[in-house]
Amino acid sequence: MRSASLRRAKWHRHADALRAPATMRDWLTTPGSLTARLVRSSAAFRVRRLHQKAALCALEEAAPIGLPRRERVWEREVLLCCDGRPVVFGHTVVPMSATAADWPLFSALGERSLGTTLFYDPKVVRGTLEFARLRRGHPLVDKLDKALGGELQGNVFYARRCVYRRRQGLLMVTEVFLPAVLDLGATPITRNET
Repeated sequence: MRSASLRRAKWHRHADALRAPATMRDWLTTPGSLTARLVRSSAAFRVRRLHQKAALCALEEAAPIGLPRRERVWEREVLLCCDGRPVVFGHTVVPMSATAADWPLFSALGERSLGTTLFYDPKVVRGTLEFARLRRGHPLVDKLDKALGGELQGNVFYARRCVYRRRQGLLMVTEVFLPAVLDLGATPITRNET
């Protein structure tokens, strides 16, 4: 029973519910584009695309993107790297019913950050951030471990997710923060900055 509970996260509307260390909480609550903050926090930023393909969404992803149950979705996974080190694992799901008119650049992103399109398109509406602690055994942590060649360090990882809407299309981005993000020397973004 315990292993089944690890496979689903409890998502919270407030980062305080996670009791994350202050430095991690600061990263989790970054307003605006996380990509922009990572770029400012490092000498060399890179998106390493792991894949973009049709896949079955996780049970906890279905309802937020308007699906009645687990279904096939378009899935994109990337590692966001700063100065050669992965610091964030990005996982995006889009319902198969979404059209190119809803998300015109999604299929052509390649090694570009999704954030560069989401935050600069006036037709995109950002939903509310949700936060969770993910443990080993959660599907996203397992995928992250695989992406890192089985060398993932730690047992608990902090994550946030958000649903975006463009026209009739929904898209959900989940970001899992690796401990290495805390080594970045960026000045925190103030709340009134966008």
